[in-house]
Amino acid sequence: MAGKEYVCVMRLHSDIQENKVTKVLDEFQGPLYQRPPVRSSVKRQLRTRTIYYNKFLEMNERNVLFKVGCEAGTYIRKLCYDIGEVLGCGAHMQELRRTRVGPFTEDDSLVTLHDISYLFSQWQETKDEKYLRKFVYPMEKALELIPKVIVRDSAVDALCHGAHLTAPGVLSLESGIKIGDTVAAFTQKGEAITIAEATVSSEKMLRMDHGFVAKTKRVMMPRGMYPKMWHKTQQ
Repeated sequence: MAGKEYVCVMRLHSDIQENKVTKVLDEFQGPLYQRPPVRSSVKRQLRTRTIYYNKFLEMNERNVLFKVGCEAGTYIRKLCYDIGEVLGCGAHMQELRRTRVGPFTEDDSLVTLHDISYLFSQWQETKDEKYLRKFVYPMEKALELIPKVIVRDSAVDALCHGAHLTAPGVLSLESGIKIGDTVAAFTQKGEAITIAEATVSSEKMLRMDHGFVAKTKRVMMPRGMYPKMWHKTQQ
């Protein structure tokens, strides 16, 4: 799951010293147990979510402004409630703004509807794709933070047909991959082929000369983009 970043205004229910607030914010980092609020879109069961950082920005009376980086699926209003419980004064989320999702940040990834309308009209007039590329990103952009496995050209079409990735097809890979991690299979040209689940660690993947190394979960590249270099087995 791609990480997210938010800027939050937390409203305290009584006066608390600033140094106590910053201390408690530091304590709410790392893996945390969360039960989704009553009004939520998921089943209310206890689960673990990771808070990567809580950065205190400023405090004005009972309003606390802070930035939080967290695992997808983290409920910030529940985080504010829990912080208020530890402070002993109670608290709730007053305002929330999402500033990052995975590799997409508020600073360089956002365009307005007016921008889209203008750029699209420019493309209609000129048929120059540079205008479309200002607001339509290639799918590879969304996979920037996912560990990558580079595969041989001979394995690409098989993956496009839904085959699992085997050791002979691996050309290179990023370090730190663990069993069960989500990985992205790429061509040598940097084209995304599939999203897969690693069945072995990156260290073992490098040592293997046969066997499956990742199970294909989603195919993104159309079939036939690379020559077929595999054969169906006869039943």
